[in-house]
Amino acid sequence: MSRRLARETALQVLFQLDVNGDKSDIETVIRHWAEEFAVPEQSIPFAQELVTGTLEHQSQIDEKLSGLSEGWGLKRMANVDRNLLRLASYEILYHPEIPGRVTLNEAIEIAKLYGSAESGKFINGILDKVVASVQKMEEKD
Repeated sequence: MSRRLARETALQVLFQLDVNGDKSDIETVIRHWAEEFAVPEQSIPFAQELVTGTLEHQSQIDEKLSGLSEGWGLKRMANVDRNLLRLASYEILYHPEIPGRVTLNEAIEIAKLYGSAESGKFINGILDKVVASVQKMEEKD
């Protein structure tokens, strides 16, 4: 299974939905991008989970990101960066079986591919805080 391709597919879908606002046929959009990236069939469910989970928890994720991204409102962020932060935050917050550092490193690599020259550093700085906040919560429990 290629989780990287699934994550890239999920990013493309979230980006498209964020830009055009049409969330009426998410399944078709996911299939389109999965074909575009030649995502193996067994990886598509992970992409679907990432997209639907991110959208389902977007308000909580956005609230968390707003609190951690000092001086950077979500609307000020580049579309790629904003959606990659949402996607990776969803994975960090709601998929504890995937180590947060793995998700963070994957997000940095994807940011280098699709974002600006500074996206990798920007993504790293904010997601590092997300991972740290999850670790603090786990230590309390």
